[in-house]
Amino acid sequence: MKKIITLLSIITVFISCKEETKEKVKDATNAITIEVKETTDSVKIKAKAKLDTVKIKAEDKVKNLVKTGAEKLEEGAKKVKESAKK
Repeated sequence: MKKIITLLSIITVFISCKEETKEKVKDATNAITIEVKETTDSVKIKAKAKLDTVKIKAEDKVKNLVKTGAEKLEEGAKKVKESAKK
């Protein structure tokens, strides 16, 4: 009889521990999921800001290149015009 009672008590302890472990795993999984989502959102925001900065810099460089190219083209056109007059 003692063995049966001991066996039942051990089984009960294991079952209750198993349920507590499942709860802890579920809670940990939820916490990690939330943390990953927050981190992902943070990375998205930082990446978007960085891309916007790079885009603005690239646009400025393109504008400067176009302006410089147009100035060089005008200078070349003036030289051609002057040489045609001679």
